[in-house]
Amino acid sequence: MTSIFIGELAGTATLLYLGNGVVANVLLKNTKGNGTGLLAIAAAWAFAVTIAIYVSTYFGSSGAHLNPIVTIADCAKSGDWTLFPTFIGAQLLGAMLGQLLVWIHYKPHYDITEDAGAIKASFCTDPAIKNTPFNFISEAFASALAVVALGTFSTIETGLGPFMVGILVWGVGLGLGGTTGYAINPARDLGPRIMHAILPIPNKGHSDWGYAWIPVLGPAAGALLGTYILTLN
Repeated sequence: MTSIFIGELAGTATLLYLGNGVVANVLLKNTKGNGTGLLAIAAAWAFAVTIAIYVSTYFGSSGAHLNPIVTIADCAKSGDWTLFPTFIGAQLLGAMLGQLLVWIHYKPHYDITEDAGAIKASFCTDPAIKNTPFNFISEAFASALAVVALGTFSTIETGLGPFMVGILVWGVGLGLGGTTGYAINPARDLGPRIMHAILPIPNKGHSDWGYAWIPVLGPAAGALLGTYILTLN
């Protein structure tokens, strides 16, 4: 059974399972990958996006958005918001499902990890320096760049698309991820943050809902900015 909803759900779940799986592997106590750092995280997120695009396409979403900023940009460009709830709902549920898989996969390590910050980082993003205007700008600008870059990929051979998106995410992570952890995807941050709040994890601390709007509205604003920049050509 395939559909846009199932494709987006399956693809986004895959994205989060692999993407936040590497963060858990790097940060949680006594994992094989503990301490391997940002290079490992950025690379794995890039690979996760490429793989998730193929999964999403196979299960029925030919657009393989996986990210509300892609959906916002697509709807803003076309003027058709009919499928917006379908895409966004599937992406949010997929992100929650993917994070649930991460928790199950690494549960023994979650149970012995005492660092609340490390636990939360394997769910959602957090600024290195808390500065609301600049945190918002970081997310908005990085997301705008992503939308502009995605808009240019239509000039490249179709078969290279998933790999180009992976390279884009890799570049954003290494070049721009040092400020806020580069959510650049509202579903990727909000879905796992909800799971952080409801899952029974020892020493998990708070879910920082006071910050949660930035990785949602910042990328959304960036999507609209990026779409506008594309119209200038």
